[in-house]
Amino acid sequence: MILAVHIGNTNITIGAVKGTEIIFQARLRTDVTKTSDEYAIDLKMLLAIHSVAASEIEGAIIASVVPQVLNQMKTGLKKLFGKPILVVGPGIKTGLNIRIDNPAQTGSDLVVGCVAALKLRTPPLIVVGMGTATTLMVLDKNGAMIGGSISPGVRISMEALTERAALLPGLQLDQPKRAIGRNTIECMRSGILNGAAAMLDGMIARMEEELGEKATVVVTGRIGQYVVPLCRTPMLYDRDLIIKGLAALYTENTRQKSESGGTQ
Repeated sequence: MILAVHIGNTNITIGAVKGTEIIFQARLRTDVTKTSDEYAIDLKMLLAIHSVAASEIEGAIIASVVPQVLNQMKTGLKKLFGKPILVVGPGIKTGLNIRIDNPAQTGSDLVVGCVAALKLRTPPLIVVGMGTATTLMVLDKNGAMIGGSISPGVRISMEALTERAALLPGLQLDQPKRAIGRNTIECMRSGILNGAAAMLDGMIARMEEELGEKATVVVTGRIGQYVVPLCRTPMLYDRDLIIKGLAALYTENTRQKSESGGTQ
């Protein structure tokens, strides 16, 4: 069993994976002030809650977009398990052909999502991540990442709207009943969620036009479960896409190390 850790700007998603089975998945708040000891304690508590012994963990892999937290989490994992820790970045083999201006600038989470999508579906693909930012990454018919788009995420848009407009109340992300709201809450919910769905439909149509062919759309991120049902474009929602991609990368890289006689 391994731990797959995705450190995002808002949350840290942790999945325990055995073979191809996700034993459990949990979330922690991303906190740049926490020490490695505090993260080790958090991890130990999560394992206890899900009745998993530390001795069952044979290694871990991390993808992070928050450098300040990456080092603390990596150290915390080492303190708790003393097992190999892989970090998605330079030195790790992804098998992904990245054909953008500066491949080194590509977020590790974007790479992992594309790797996972390629294992599940045939390209061309558009991989959508709905977190702090909404990202759309395009894989051409040969499976190469050729670019994409990044826009503010749904929660950022919602928070900006409620914080900057004094008369507008906060709201929960429930599916809107209609596009034409009948009160302030309905109008806000429609604007935020139907607006996000319309943005995805419109961006995907433009990307497919540039590709010159239709693409399979794979969506991940918790917000996606609220937005995908509102979209008119066929989409596949996979909440566990990043965890699956991390587990696949761990297996592939440790297998290659073993075959070459290397050690972590």
